[in-house]
Amino acid sequence: MQEAKIRHALIELLYRNSYGVVISNIVISLAAVYVLSNAVSTTWLATWLGALYLLTATRVLASRSFFRRRLDSGSLMPWAWLAAGFSWVSGLLWGALGWAGFLPEEPAVLSFTVIVLTGLVCGTVPSLSAFPPALIGSILATVIPVAIRCITAESDFSGAFLFLLASLVAINFYYCRITYRMLRETISLRLENESLVVHLEEERDRAQTADRAKTRFLAAASHDLRQPIHALSLLVSTLAMLGQRGDVPSGDARNLASRAKSVVGNLSGLLNALLDISKLDAGIVTVTPETVPLRQLFRDLHDEFAGEAKQRGLAWRVADSSLRVESDPMMLRRILNNLVSNAFRYTTEGSVLLGCRRRGDLVEIQVLDTGPGIPGDQQTMVFEEFVQLQNPARDRTQGLGLGLAIVRRTAQLLKHPLRLVSTPGRGSMFSIAVPNIRTTAAPRLIEAMPPAGIAAGIMVVEDEDDVLDAMVQLLSLEGHRVYAGRSAAEAQGAHVKALAAGEAPVDLIVADYRLADGVTGFDAIQALRAHVGRSVPAIIVTGDTSPARLKEVSASGARILHKPITGEDLREAILAACRRG
Repeated sequence: MQEAKIRHALIELLYRNSYGVVISNIVISLAAVYVLSNAVSTTWLATWLGALYLLTATRVLASRSFFRRRLDSGSLMPWAWLAAGFSWVSGLLWGALGWAGFLPEEPAVLSFTVIVLTGLVCGTVPSLSAFPPALIGSILATVIPVAIRCITAESDFSGAFLFLLASLVAINFYYCRITYRMLRETISLRLENESLVVHLEEERDRAQTADRAKTRFLAAASHDLRQPIHALSLLVSTLAMLGQRGDVPSGDARNLASRAKSVVGNLSGLLNALLDISKLDAGIVTVTPETVPLRQLFRDLHDEFAGEAKQRGLAWRVADSSLRVESDPMMLRRILNNLVSNAFRYTTEGSVLLGCRRRGDLVEIQVLDTGPGIPGDQQTMVFEEFVQLQNPARDRTQGLGLGLAIVRRTAQLLKHPLRLVSTPGRGSMFSIAVPNIRTTAAPRLIEAMPPAGIAAGIMVVEDEDDVLDAMVQLLSLEGHRVYAGRSAAEAQGAHVKALAAGEAPVDLIVADYRLADGVTGFDAIQALRAHVGRSVPAIIVTGDTSPARLKEVSASGARILHKPITGEDLREAILAACRRG
């Protein structure tokens, strides 16, 4: 590719320099005719001048044609050889003038002829070095007639003149080689600089786009986070006001609790979606490809959305398939769940269809709907965070605007091509292409799960008193023995007291990531492991969703819980960590 660009630039330079040759041909030829008019036949000079001007006009037309065309690398060389042919014919014409003007008996005419030919030969170096065959042929065609005339003239200075002529040719060939190399290097550097400039501009545009996207993302996330917190604050204020007036009626309490639970659920859903995006961006999500039977996957999705289809009055059709694909089953299901959920959310009448088609070695799983469709200039935009074309009022019941962003990132992680085809007013088709498995895979055995209930000794480090008290109370009610403190030292002290009273096993460490005085949960875990004398399984609780922090926590080997957590989340994490330990 680079070589083709260099060749194109060299041939273009060859044609650009031809305009300078045209001017020199016109000016020098008129002077030559004037000087040789008394020594050479007028008819010969007129014929020579006419031939030279005809060649000059043809070269001009060829140059204009060259610059008007958009030539590819395969069609350049004929143009280079055409330019070389023009140079050779021009050299022959000037060589003919040298033959006619080589008159030893006319010193003035001979001197003029030698000077003109020398200048023309030297002038070919800058004008024709871009294509060495053109220069070599032009110089030889110019000097050979003069050399032959010099030999046949049997003059006293023929030997010296031939030596100087040979030296002139050799020197110009040498400088042609040097000039050609310099031209190539100059053009190569220019192309590299142009490529670098383009690359820098792309990087600048990419950085500016990322900055704008980040600003938009943070603004939308801030708004969507503030809304449920604002609603929750009002509910708490209402509950407090009712409490000040006396006992809160059970109906009002249940109503407020239900609304608060709904708000917390929305907030948790948003935070979990943001966390999913951060995990995907951080690259800590592990893909576990397996054989996935589409029949079972489609049946599960059909059953999952059957109720919603009935509630919305939509036809919900799933095309049965016996195909098997290779993918991460959980991630693939989540992608399809998001796509089907979106189809139902924005389709008010008609139907939603889930099916698949074979595409060579791939299976394209398609979700089709009869919704409002998406304009072509907005189809890329829908995969960005917090973009909801059909929900300008940001109604939370219509989702968060993060589903397709997660779909895009997950599909990229799985290396499954994602496609969108949509016509406004007629509906949309989202699809994902998954590798097809032609052979029948052996069924996987499902391991039996251990008992859900487990009592453990847990060391807890949390520097927020309210959170620490709530966690200790919850873990104690679950039947665990808890040694808690606002720092690793306090947790050690609690454990030492428990040891003094009898047996005090330690099966797990739970630590918040950000502790007081710049201490991290990693520091606390290391201190407590040193205190216990073995590598105890650990859980890190964090509200940080930055990709860098997620990578750091994941690399530590500790299990991660992201705030806000529920009792079920904590129970499952403790069970998994203790089982692994």
